Amino acid sequence: MSERIHLDAPKVGEAEKRMLIEAVESGFVSVVGPLVDRFQERMAAVLGVKQAVSTQSGTASLHMALHELGIGPGDEVIVPAMTFIATVNPVSYVGATPVFVDVTLDEWTIDPSRIEAAITDKTKAIIPVHLYGNSANMDAIIAIARRHNVYVIEDATESLGTSYGGRASGTMGDFGCFSFNGNKMITTGGGGLVVSNNAERLDHIQFLVNQAHDRGKKYFHPEVGFNYRMTNIEAAIGLAQLEQLDSFLQLKKTFATIYEKGLSDLDGVSLQQDQPNSVNARWLTCIRIEREGFDLPGFQTDMLAQGVPTRRVFMPITDFPPYSQHGTREDFPNASTLASEGLTLPSSTLNSLERIREACDMLRSTLNRGSRQTISVSPSESNLQ
Repeated sequence: MSERIHLDAPKVGEAEKRMLIEAVESGFVSVVGPLVDRFQERMAAVLGVKQAVSTQSGTASLHMALHELGIGPGDEVIVPAMTFIATVNPVSYVGATPVFVDVTLDEWTIDPSRIEAAITDKTKAIIPVHLYGNSANMDAIIAIARRHNVYVIEDATESLGTSYGGRASGTMGDFGCFSFNGNKMITTGGGGLVVSNNAERLDHIQFLVNQAHDRGKKYFHPEVGFNYRMTNIEAAIGLAQLEQLDSFLQLKKTFATIYEKGLSDLDGVSLQQDQPNSVNARWLTCIRIEREGFDLPGFQTDMLAQGVPTRRVFMPITDFPPYSQHGTREDFPNASTLASEGLTLPSSTLNSLERIREACDMLRSTLNRGSRQTISVSPSESNLQ
């Protein structure tokens, strides 16, 4: 192979350089500058909402949504058992208690049929995660939330470009939160975004992320605020990335099609299934290898030796010490199964179609040869990414 195969690295180039030069030459490089407003307006247009507030990260966006809704000590927030830990940490930031619910084996998203049983009189919100770009079942989740008068905060950090029922991910709940970390669909080098249909709440978040600075009184802060603002430099990168969003989405979907055609007929191999009534942005293409005695870490080592990087899917959050008191793997069998059998495949937009076809061919060939027997590893070791 003449080129490296990339797992999830961002594609940046001349467009980003051009916008960065514009930001530097304007003299605005920090948290004040016109490009932040332009980025927010452009993102609002992409998502089909009236307003969007940029933040320093997807984690910050989730934190601000919880804070704005007044969720705190004594409250409970329902979250999927399998997600990136940044979904759950903001619940701890505000002093609330996460309540974990298992995911489905097909779509890998929170299972609505298990949510209702987890709701108590302390439940204040549900955070569905559109995992790896695949939408959660938003009709069912919103219906449950309305019956019980609880909020819905969409973790859309991995799903820019995903839609459900014709609506963009992140725009169906009370709040939607996005990430622009280096490996996301578009990047700002960091950064995040929060959207809502409640303009008053969103205006308040815009105020809070700027240290709750009263613009009418210099250096006067009537509330406890946060230093969660996006910088003009980050917005510059984001604007350049947005110019390429459609092409990124098309590439990701083409990559997924190549993997589906090349791998789905193999014994014991299946792809993460799309949520019905949705369009999956395919941030990362994921497979499940359901073979007795299959050595997944050994398979990863074999593939890496051939130049094909892979990554384990997220382990159940209760595997981590801060959250271990909330359950065990036996409590979340689907999340545990997927953590043991799931892999993310090379999906970076730096890859050409030729490189992805080569990766798929090597994956297929190695899977066809079989695998070594399972080696004895601890749960944490078996999920190293």
